[in-house]
Amino acid sequence: MKLVPAAAISLALLAPPVSPAEAADAGYSATIRRTEYGIPHITAKDYGGLGFGYGYAFAQDNLCTLASWVVTLRGERSRYFGPQAESDDPKPVANLTSDVYYKSVAASGVVRRLLARPAPVGPSDELRRLVDGYVAGYNRYLEDTGVANLPDPRCRGKAWVGPITATDMWNNLLDLSRMVSSSSLKEAITGMAEAERPQPEPPAAGSNAWALGREATRGGGGMVLADPHFPWQGIRRFYQVQLTIPGVLDVSGGSLYGTPVVQIGHNAKVAWTHTVSHAQRFTVYRLELTGGHSYTVDGRAEPMGEQEVEVALPDGTLSGHTLLTSRYGPVLAVGRTGEAVYALADANAANLRAADEWLAMARAGSLDELREAQRTHQGMPFVHTLATDVGGTAYFADTSVVPHVTDAEAKRCAKPSPVPGLDAYVLDGSTSACLWGRDGDAVVPGIFGPGTQPRLVRDDYVANSNNTYWMTNPEKPLTGYPQAYGETGTELEPRPRVSLDMIAQRLSGADGLGAPGFTLETLQATVHGKRNLTFELMRDDLLKLCRAHPELGHEACRTLERWDGRATLDGEGAVLWREIFTRLGRPMWRVPFDPARPLTTPRGLKIDEPAVRQALADAVLFFRSNRIPLTLTPGQAQSYSSIPIPGCTEGEGCFDRVRTGGPLGTNGRYPEVNTGSSFMMAVELTPGGPRTRTVLTYSLSANPASPHHADQTALFSRGEWVTERFTAAEIAADPHLDTVTIHGGH
Repeated sequence: MKLVPAAAISLALLAPPVSPAEAADAGYSATIRRTEYGIPHITAKDYGGLGFGYGYAFAQDNLCTLASWVVTLRGERSRYFGPQAESDDPKPVANLTSDVYYKSVAASGVVRRLLARPAPVGPSDELRRLVDGYVAGYNRYLEDTGVANLPDPRCRGKAWVGPITATDMWNNLLDLSRMVSSSSLKEAITGMAEAERPQPEPPAAGSNAWALGREATRGGGGMVLADPHFPWQGIRRFYQVQLTIPGVLDVSGGSLYGTPVVQIGHNAKVAWTHTVSHAQRFTVYRLELTGGHSYTVDGRAEPMGEQEVEVALPDGTLSGHTLLTSRYGPVLAVGRTGEAVYALADANAANLRAADEWLAMARAGSLDELREAQRTHQGMPFVHTLATDVGGTAYFADTSVVPHVTDAEAKRCAKPSPVPGLDAYVLDGSTSACLWGRDGDAVVPGIFGPGTQPRLVRDDYVANSNNTYWMTNPEKPLTGYPQAYGETGTELEPRPRVSLDMIAQRLSGADGLGAPGFTLETLQATVHGKRNLTFELMRDDLLKLCRAHPELGHEACRTLERWDGRATLDGEGAVLWREIFTRLGRPMWRVPFDPARPLTTPRGLKIDEPAVRQALADAVLFFRSNRIPLTLTPGQAQSYSSIPIPGCTEGEGCFDRVRTGGPLGTNGRYPEVNTGSSFMMAVELTPGGPRTRTVLTYSLSANPASPHHADQTALFSRGEWVTERFTAAEIAADPHLDTVTIHGGH
C-alpha cells in the first residue's frame, strides 16, 4: 500500500497502528485511493467515515476555494478583503453587499429551524453523519498540514483560513438551493447596488443532457450524456469523486465543491444528470403601505419586521445595516414608493432537501427507485432531471421546486413589476387569495407536487439543453402544464436545436459516424463535433451577400467559404463568424419562427437588412485595423490556464459552448474562458456494469501548484476522455494507484 505525497500525510503515520475494531471505536475511518488525474475513490464502512474521507481528500486539492467560501458564508469578507473588493459569489458583488446578505441569512435562523425538523424536510440521519464527517476530514487535513504549510499559495499562511463547522456546510447547501433566486438578488435585497462599480456578467449556469433508451442504443441498454455548463472558477466547480460504502452505496460522478454528495453521476444500475430549467423559483409580492412600516393583508395592517446585522470592517469597526422583512420574505430595496414596497417570496428559501435527494438517487437500483427518491424529497432546487437505467428506459422530469401559482392566479393577482425585465410573477400581496397554493402530494406547502410536474418516459430518448420542457422529444411534445414551469410553443434557441439535430442524425446514421444508433464511442464523437448551427443555417445567404458586395471583404468571405462550420482548435473562420454574429446584436433570420416547424425554423440570414452588411464590414475592419488574421482560430484566440480551448458561444448555437471573460482584444485574444462544459460524462449501463468516459474540463484542483490543476484541461483541449475506473478491480489495475487509509475521532 502506497501513501499519497507528503502534502497529504496519512494519519496512520501519526499514531500507533490500530486494528479495525479499535479504529471503529475511535471514530472515523476511510480509505482514499487516487487513480489517474488524481481522481479520488473514497471507501468507508459508514456515512461518517465516508464524509471524513471525502472532506480530507477534497481539502488536499481545493482547501483554499472552500476556505474562502466559508468566509463568504459567515459574512466576513469585508473584514479580511475590504468592503469594496469583489466577492467570490457565483454572481460577484461588493464584499459588503455579500456580507450583509449572508449575515441576514444567519440571523433569520432558517438553518437552525431546518436542522430541528425530521426528514424529509430536515436532513436525514445519514446526511447529518456525512456532513459531520466531511467537516472533520477537512479540519483534520488542515490540522495535520498547518495553515503555514498549505500547498496552495493562494491561502498559505492567511489569517482567514481556519477550521470549518457543520453549520458552514449546511449554509453552503442552502445557498446552492438559493443560487438562482435569493442568492442571485443580493443587491436588490440589501439595497447596496453600486452603479459606478463595474458589473461583470455572471457565469451563466446551463447544460446539455441526453438520456438514451434501448431503442436509441446499439447495445439495448441505457446511456446518459452529462454536459453541465457551470462556472470554471469558484465554489460552483465540480469535483470528480467515487463514494463507496460496501453493500450500501457506490456512486461516481461530479460533486459541487463543499457538498458531500454526487450531483451528476451513476452507480452500477442507474445514471442521471441535470440541466437548469426555465421554471419560476420565486414570486414578488406588492405590499400596500398603511404608513410607517406597515402593510395591509385582507384589510388588516401587519408591521414589517426589522433585521439588524453588523459587518466587521478591516479597522475593527462595525458597519450596521437594517433590512426589512414581511410575511412573504425580505422586503426588496428596489421599487419602493410612498404607497408600496415589494417582498421576495423564494420557494427555495428553506430547502435543505436536495442533498438527501441526491444521496437517495445515488442508492437507487432502478429508474423506479430514482423516481421514488425524487417524490420523497422534492428538493431539486432549479434543475430538470434526465436519467436512465440498465433496462434502457429514458426519463425526463422537471421535479424542481416551483411556487404553486396557477395560470389563473398569476393572471388574477398580477401587478406591475418593480424592476424592468424581472423574470418573475409579481403578485398582489394585499390579499391572502394570492398566496401560493398547496398540492396534496407536496412535501411542503406552497410548491407544486409531483403530480403536476412535467415528465416524460421513453424507450428512445429524452434531451434538454436549457430549453423548456416541451421539446424534450419532438415525437411527443409536452404541453398542458402550469406556465410557472415555462412556456410551450416558443422558439427554440440554437443550442437546443443543434442538440436535437445531433441525436436525429445519429439515429438515422446521417452524421457519417457509421451505422445508426448510439454506442459509447459514437456518443463521444457526436458530443465533440463542434458544430456551429447559426453558421450552418446562415452560410448560404452570407456567401450570397459576399458575392453581391465583394467590397465588404473578399478575403473574409473566402475564409468563411472554406470553413467547415466547426469550432475546432484549427477552425479557420470560427472566430471571424463569431465576431460577425456578435455584431448583429440579434439573429436576423430570413425565415421566421413557425411553431408548427420548431426544428427547422427560423433559418437563413436576412441579407437585405443594412445591419447585416454593417456587421460584416465592421468585423472585417476590426481584424484588419488590428492586423489580426481573418483565419484566426479558436486555438489561437481562447484559452484556460494557457491551454487552447475549442468551442464557440451559446448564441452561435454551439452544443459544447464556451464563454470567455470578455470580447476579442486587439491582440487577437479573448480573456480566459470562464464558463462552459465542466464535468462531462458519457456512460453506458450494461448487465456487466457501467462503461464510462469522463473529462473534468478545468481539472481536479484549483491550486495552481497542483499537478492536477490543468492535466484534464489538456485532455479536453485535444478532445480526449478519461476511461473511468469504477470497480475495485479497475481501480487496483491502475499502475500509478496511490492509497492511504485515514482515521480520526468524532
